[in-house]
Formats: sequence, structure tokens, C-alpha cells
Amino acid sequence: MPVRAIRGAVQAAADLPEEITAAAAELVTELMVRNGLTGEEMISVILSATGDLDAEFPALGARKAGLTDVPLMCVREMEVPGAMPRVIRVLVHVETSCARDEIQHVYLGATKALRPDLHHGPRT
Repeated sequence: MPVRAIRGAVQAAADLPEEITAAAAELVTELMVRNGLTGEEMISVILSATGDLDAEFPALGARKAGLTDVPLMCVREMEVPGAMPRVIRVLVHVETSCARDEIQHVYLGATKALRPDLHHGPRT
């Protein structure tokens, strides 16, 4: 089965543990729903956070979203002047029969501005 990568991002409301975990859980859940995935198809998940988010690991939100046995890693996002604040990004590696152009990358809320070239909603 082919391996594909799926990207996404969400902006946390504040640097508070509950806001970080809620945002990460929302992102992972939406990515799974839009792509028809279960944790069983996920190989690994890398979550990054901008430097202004340090109250909690975003991976805790992914665990709360049901990814209890998927390898997760949190990393710090590059510090770029003028970059959008409080952003959690995700890179998920999955086994899927979907073609590359069928993959739904998920940019929620304000983070849609990070990738205006991508389709941001469920396909109809």
C-alpha cells in the first residue's frame, strides 16, 4: 500500500494547556475525518508549535483525539519574523490507497491563509 503525507495547521486561542490540546485534537480529528482515516493507517505524526506555545505538548491533544498507539513527536517551529502566532502544524504519514490528489490537507480557521493554494473543505 502506498505511503502518503498529509499536512495541516490550526491556531490555538491562547498559550494555555487546554487551548493547545483542544486545538491539536480538533486538527487531528478533522484530518482523520476528511481523509477517512483511523489510527491503524497512521504510521507516524509530527506536530510542531510556534515558539509562543509552550504550556503543553500538542501531542497530548492528538492522544486525546484517539491516537493512543501511533508514534507522535513534537518539535519547535522555526522562528520567522512576522509569522502567524500560536500555530500548531501537523505532518502525518499514512498508508492509503488514495492517490496524491485525493488527499485532503487540513488548514483550519486563520491558518487557511498559510496555504491558499489548497482546497480547505470537504469535497462535494
